[in-house]
Amino acid sequence: MKIKKGDQVIILSGKDKGKKSKVIQAFPKEGRILVEGVNLKKKRVRPKKNGEKGQIVQITASIDISNAQIICSKCAKPARVGYKIIENKKYRICKKCGETI
Repeated sequence: MKIKKGDQVIILSGKDKGKKSKVIQAFPKEGRILVEGVNLKKKRVRPKKNGEKGQIVQITASIDISNAQIICSKCAKPARVGYKIIENKKYRICKKCGETI
């Protein structure tokens, strides 16, 4: 998976198209990511204690990894991710500027 936790991404499709935000969590097996402030859903929460009122809470739902593109930290542009192996260690690189991400 080319996008990891803590990466800055731009949303390519959906209701939040064009938003730039940070990845909170990645789910490699499902091919999905959780992005801060993107794909917000409303969830109804029942009251826990006697006399307490129920609430409507906004939660962040995951999006498919194909709907987001990583933003390079060096050139600050959306870029594709490549890999470079240096001394038996794998590094992610920006396809536009060639710098490590």
